[in-house]
Amino acid sequence: DLQLASDTKIKGIRASLKEYESAPQQRWASSLPMNTVVLFVPQQEAWVVERMGRFHRILEPGLNFLIPILDRVKYVQSLKEIVIDVPEQSAVSLDNVTLQIDGVLYLRILDPFKASYGVENPEYAVTQLAQTTMRSELGKLTLDKVFRERESLNSNIVHSINQASDEWGIRCLRYEIKDIHVPPRVKESMQMQVEAERKKRATVLESEGTREAAINVAEGRKQAQILASEGEKAEQINRAAGEANAVLAKAEAKAKAIRLLSEALTRLNGNAAASLTVAEQYVSAFSNLAKESNTILLSSNTGDISSMVTQAMAIYGSLSKTQSTADSATPETKELTLEGNTVSETGYK
Repeated sequence: DLQLASDTKIKGIRASLKEYESAPQQRWASSLPMNTVVLFVPQQEAWVVERMGRFHRILEPGLNFLIPILDRVKYVQSLKEIVIDVPEQSAVSLDNVTLQIDGVLYLRILDPFKASYGVENPEYAVTQLAQTTMRSELGKLTLDKVFRERESLNSNIVHSINQASDEWGIRCLRYEIKDIHVPPRVKESMQMQVEAERKKRATVLESEGTREAAINVAEGRKQAQILASEGEKAEQINRAAGEANAVLAKAEAKAKAIRLLSEALTRLNGNAAASLTVAEQYVSAFSNLAKESNTILLSSNTGDISSMVTQAMAIYGSLSKTQSTADSATPETKELTLEGNTVSETGYK
């Protein structure tokens, strides 16, 4: 019973608050002054004067004079910017979600005559117009667009209000949505959607990081292979150059040795020195027999060193005679000049 009574009190308080919020709000202005012949109008106020029940004129700020009994101040309009709280109301979005929205309206009276005689209660009329316009504009948007396009929604509401309030002499300057309340279940689903979106972004960022890491590793391996191949290439080039230089040095050394040997053979007792060298090489080769293979082919007079040296020297002598015969057959060329033309005649010594 106590719980039921407390719930009933809470409902009554809420109902009274709604009635208070839905009641028309009056803007601040001076109270209707009496006709004292001499009147002082405050700044940013417009006093509408009627003479014998009909509109006569609008008093400007400062000193003004009126005729007693005939003239009467009927309306006092404030020319300042007026702020009106738009009560909270329910609206249905395009995707059938019920929203509770309240806002703030900023307006100003531009024409005191129209504001006095065009509508009975300008503030209440503009407030109701703002509520209906907000419902119609929210019905054109989905829930997601309501949160993303609040500025465009506010500008559309201001434009719609100005179209209707132009005949009332009122200009709506701004409209701002204060709070948007969604049902609890919708709020939970939105929270789940936000969490899913964040997880999706985290997964995408993680996959992009993995991809970048794999690309960096592949690029590093590629560069390492390229550098290794270039190093191997340079090593091979250097080795080939070294081997070529070694072969050239060996060839030059061998050529020099052959040249020195030929010069030594042409000197006195050169044949004896050659015979001694051949005998030494023969003895050295004979001592290395049967060290690398078990199969050996030997001549019948292997142990006769003198005959082997004689045979080697005979071969050397025949080669020397062949070389001297080839040198004696070197062609000799003579050039004859006949009538300006050069003719070569070749002969042999």
